[in-house]
Amino acid sequence: LLTGFLLKVGHEPLPPTIGRNVLGRKVLYLPGFFTYARHIVEVDGKRGLFRGLTPRLISSTLSTITRGSVKKAFPLEDMEHVSNKDDVKTSLRKVVKETSHEMMMQCVSRVVSHPLHVISMRCMVQFVGREVKYSGVFSAIGRIFKEEGILGFFVGLVPHILGDVIFLWCCNLLAHFINTYAVDDNFSQASVIRSYTKFVMGMAVSMLTYPFLLVGDLMAVNNCGLRAGLPPYAPAFTSWIHCWRYLGAQGQLFRGSSLLFRRAPAACLPID
Repeated sequence: LLTGFLLKVGHEPLPPTIGRNVLGRKVLYLPGFFTYARHIVEVDGKRGLFRGLTPRLISSTLSTITRGSVKKAFPLEDMEHVSNKDDVKTSLRKVVKETSHEMMMQCVSRVVSHPLHVISMRCMVQFVGREVKYSGVFSAIGRIFKEEGILGFFVGLVPHILGDVIFLWCCNLLAHFINTYAVDDNFSQASVIRSYTKFVMGMAVSMLTYPFLLVGDLMAVNNCGLRAGLPPYAPAFTSWIHCWRYLGAQGQLFRGSSLLFRRAPAACLPID
């Protein structure tokens, strides 16, 4: 958890190393996931790898419970029945209804669980400045409410929801069109291919929506009094769009998406 998030924040305490790309040319590589994890253990001990775990688990639990409650309150079976084109190819109309239902569950669960997600992000990012401002779930709730009000619990929510919505629609529609028009029924392995289409599309679309998740996480810790949310790591953003434009101008919209082979910019210098 901590290692991946610090890569998103742009905290680079270790210098880049010289390596070679597939063409044999020398390039600078930033430390990978495991090297970074060893650094965290050296500084914080093994427990440091699990900063922010408690609020993260609570957030995930709330999300799961909320999705189940929404699904029970608005069951898909109660919607207008739409027959399948056949046993394999689901009609576009049914895909739209199913995706709309899934989107509703995801959006509601995201809103409910986001406050704990914000707390988790802030607990983790304290590693950068060695702060102890957010030391527990309840104390963090009180501090955020006192300093930022109710809205403080929902910073970064909009890009997260947008990312979720775009992911669901792109993934489900692409899988539907591929299964319907690209996979030939006469092919002996057609059913096997169709069973993996949505999974493969999910992996591909997740790269498309990664910038939304990155911006949402950065907004959760921006200008909250922690070192990682202030210059030189980032300016005080006025909105998530400001954050997006800033990262785009820096060519950093996919920062932290690669955990192993992290090529450094030519002028890369560690902040610390």
